[in-house]
Amino acid sequence: MDKVINCFSKKPDALARLVCFPWAGGGSIHYARWGRVFNGSIEVYSVRLPGRESRAKEDFFQNMQQIVDEVIEALLPALKEKPFAFFGHSFGAMTSFAVADTLKRLHGLEPVHLFLSGASAPYSEMRIGAPKRSALTDEEFLQWLSSIGGTPPELLANPEVLKLFLPALKADLHVVENYRCDKPTQPLLSCPVTCFDGNQDVPHDLQAWKEMSSGDFTVRILDGDHFYLKDSVNEQVLMDFVTKHLETSEMDYL
Repeated sequence: MDKVINCFSKKPDALARLVCFPWAGGGSIHYARWGRVFNGSIEVYSVRLPGRESRAKEDFFQNMQQIVDEVIEALLPALKEKPFAFFGHSFGAMTSFAVADTLKRLHGLEPVHLFLSGASAPYSEMRIGAPKRSALTDEEFLQWLSSIGGTPPELLANPEVLKLFLPALKADLHVVENYRCDKPTQPLLSCPVTCFDGNQDVPHDLQAWKEMSSGDFTVRILDGDHFYLKDSVNEQVLMDFVTKHLETSEMDYL
């Protein structure tokens, strides 16, 4: 499991686990450090995909099913131990949903809460009609990347760093742009769902996520662009919100 999951702060006595899925091109470190900030009742597992960090020499995944299969194989024993929740931003919102859907269908397990950020539901018309970015030239791609915010200008101006960064980002976008999910005719899950977004990001169809679960549905809009969650104030808001709802879920679960 250590190859796939990064856990900075192991908490064997934690009452619940929060499994975090990276944004496109992202690694595991951003979320793994959350484990040192959350109180002792929450243990954080951060997903590490191939082609980055300690898995840099591995080939990128080509489709969503590969991600789902690997994450479930790595996590299934741990997910049977205690309550768990998923958090995913952008590409991570899609992967966390895909994993949650498969877990429920094949293993009868589901999160006690699904926290989704910065993404339209996979079956929404807004998402289906969105421009595909993975096939852009590097120059066009960098212009788009700069426009959505959240990427340090010094990184975008450094060719050597970009050589390492762009392939993972484009590979993940290729996966999500080719991911297909039919609109549910009935809820797939029963857990509560919370959607977050930045008020300066491009519009996302957050309401469409409501259709995939019969649980409570909440939307929270925070100040910022696509990477609003990198702001320290927003990050604390997110972590406080997650803590409150997971601790409530733990009481319901017990």
